Amino acid sequence: MSTGPAELVTLGESMVVLVPESPGPLRHCERFTRALAGAESNAAIGIRRLGHSAAWISRVGDDEFGRYVLATLRGEGVDVTWAGRDPEAPTGIMFKERRAGADSRVVYYRAGSAASRLDAGDVPEAAFPGARWLHLTGITAALGAGPRRAVGRALDLARRYGLRVSFDPNYRSSLWPVEVARSVLWELACRCDVLFLGTDESRILFDTDVPAAVAKAACEAGVRFGALKRGAEGAVLWDGPALTEIPARPVPAIEPTGAGDAFAAGCIAGLLDGRPPAECARLGAICGALACTVLGDWEGAPERDVAKGLLEGDGRLEGMGATE
Repeated sequence: MSTGPAELVTLGESMVVLVPESPGPLRHCERFTRALAGAESNAAIGIRRLGHSAAWISRVGDDEFGRYVLATLRGEGVDVTWAGRDPEAPTGIMFKERRAGADSRVVYYRAGSAASRLDAGDVPEAAFPGARWLHLTGITAALGAGPRRAVGRALDLARRYGLRVSFDPNYRSSLWPVEVARSVLWELACRCDVLFLGTDESRILFDTDVPAAVAKAACEAGVRFGALKRGAEGAVLWDGPALTEIPARPVPAIEPTGAGDAFAAGCIAGLLDGRPPAECARLGAICGALACTVLGDWEGAPERDVAKGLLEGDGRLEGMGATE
């Protein structure tokens, strides 16, 4: 149970992901490892490991996979008080297909899942008084009209109680066509204080991936702070008209999934700590790079002392880096 307001509130779907032990087409894979996946819960875990409290709002099935999701998040210190168990809909499942020499391909079994039945009534006002931050992604909005209403209520409550709002469009073409997504993502982006986006999403929202042009367009839309994530090329932070290049941290990359969520968690944690903006983005780059060093989506997220040592010291990681 909750013992007080969490600093960060987020909402969205977390699923059980089954990862094959060997690469190749799923039809040839016989053994799988079970794990947890979800952009918002990835960020919540990252925030917790960096020393801040986080609460996750969602629905899971009243099934064994739902219990697994809740137990895993509790084990990472995330407050799941506001995650309901749905007796009529299952917890979502996804499979990763590991392809040699390429990024993993994801296959979803989430239609009709408990989280797809999220609605405004699942977002309790009680989660917001005393909180400091709301983090959202476009994935929740992609799940349907009810989840979009839930996101809208969360935004309304964040404004009522003075929370800062960050948003990562996290566009997934398998969930909705770009023609539908563009207007929804634009509306959500314009209601946030901090925008994290990759180059593909910047092209959807602003028709460009040129950092200066993205920053100008974002500021004109009212979002005067954010970061354009460019994978192995690092990121570009904008703070009003000022741009700062943030280099990627080199790591032996295994799997980039979850790196963007870790980047957001690091940047948000730095802002909650009161660090200078560029330092926050460097912390985000460190977290994003370390997330790439493991096969899971969040297991590589660093603890506070490790991230602080890399940020303030000369810690170096070798290999390839990513922030997207």
